[in-house]
Amino acid sequence: MNLTDLFDLSLVGRREAVGLEFRGRSYTFGEMDARSNRMARLLLARGLGRGDRLAVQIGNGVEIIDLYLACVKLGVIFVPINVLYKEREVGHIVGDAEPRLLVGGDEAREMAREAQGLEADRPGGRLEGEDAAAIVYTSGTTGKSKGAVLTHNNFAANAVNLLAAWQIASADRLLLVLPLFHVHGLGNGLHCWLLSGCRMRLEERFEQQRAAEVFGEFQPTLFFGVPTIYVRLLEAPPEIAPSMRLFVSGSAPLEARVLEAFRNRFGHVILERYGMSETLMITSNPYVGERRAGTVGKPLPGVAVKLGENGEVYVRGPNVFAGYWRREEATREAFEEGWFRTGDLAECSEDGYYTLRGRRSDVIISGGFNIYPREIEELLLEQEGVAEAAVVGAPDPVRGEAPVAFIVPRGEGFDAGRLEAVCREKLASFKAPRRFVAVDRLPRTALGKVQKHLLIDPAGSA
Repeated sequence: MNLTDLFDLSLVGRREAVGLEFRGRSYTFGEMDARSNRMARLLLARGLGRGDRLAVQIGNGVEIIDLYLACVKLGVIFVPINVLYKEREVGHIVGDAEPRLLVGGDEAREMAREAQGLEADRPGGRLEGEDAAAIVYTSGTTGKSKGAVLTHNNFAANAVNLLAAWQIASADRLLLVLPLFHVHGLGNGLHCWLLSGCRMRLEERFEQQRAAEVFGEFQPTLFFGVPTIYVRLLEAPPEIAPSMRLFVSGSAPLEARVLEAFRNRFGHVILERYGMSETLMITSNPYVGERRAGTVGKPLPGVAVKLGENGEVYVRGPNVFAGYWRREEATREAFEEGWFRTGDLAECSEDGYYTLRGRRSDVIISGGFNIYPREIEELLLEQEGVAEAAVVGAPDPVRGEAPVAFIVPRGEGFDAGRLEAVCREKLASFKAPRRFVAVDRLPRTALGKVQKHLLIDPAGSA
């Protein structure tokens, strides 16, 4: 079975039902099926076939869905590119994936118009579950990104898991504001929509000033977001979500204080989960049961998780990617006896809840001691006057490395001396940052992950 078989549960089985809302227009599942069939014929006419790559750098809209579904039906490998990427970053992905065609926003709209005149019958041949569906390039928080090859089976296993774990059904109304060029919006949002047959309202992006209006108009039951979105939603009216049953957060750690503030304001406990480009979803707090603040819950069904050396998270299961595109050595290094090494560090409670403690590559080795930045960051975020915090290692002539804290102040409360005193009181002396640097903002990826390597200049100083 491939993704087309699963998508047909909605595209064919619910073809008369309204499936999508975008920019004030509604589309039935049957219309979306016909649109993507026409787009598939256009791709065939342009010489694309099974195994070829189609790269797209397009914002949210009907056109990116048309192109993705057309690729799935033809066996063309979909390569989404962040719309914020510049020429150098796009050049790296294009040079690595070698797509037959690169489509931008203007061309996508022109292709959609051209496809309207083609037959809507479905083209394409039989695909296997192990065929590649997409190459998703990692967010590049530590350097040049690698292409994670995700198969039809990877996406299918992930979506089926989420429908069961989060009780997603055709009666749901999904408000999706996440970018479809990212695995969070694509692998969770789009796939859960198509497998469940629910109604989805797609927004081009999250807009804080329109949040109350959009929630009020659509009356969603389901919402996927990232921590920065939930921080901004805290300023929305408390009656924003009378219809809501589930808010889900991922792609970056959700602060416990944000979860508690959200519960107090809206009466909902955000469900935090954990995943990555190479594995899709790994763990989730329960839909029914304790959603424990600061944790990412327990492994999803069929997903095996263990902690390796120094607490690194190892994963095995049908959700784990096929390898890095044309990077055999990198793929070999990423696996150990069949287990994917995530590079994330975690702890596991006696009752099976996982708590992330940072990245293996983030570990600071100072005077022979291992320092985990997440521990320091959590302490700093508890302090008055601290809106955001990131701790990185800077070269030190005596200790090799020393922690440096970058702080986004909240109001006028930034006091480096007070923060240093708190750290020295609450932490071992070697963990206390040697400097506290106030910054206007932290560099982040489109989905909110802090790019710590950008806090260190080429000479190695922070």
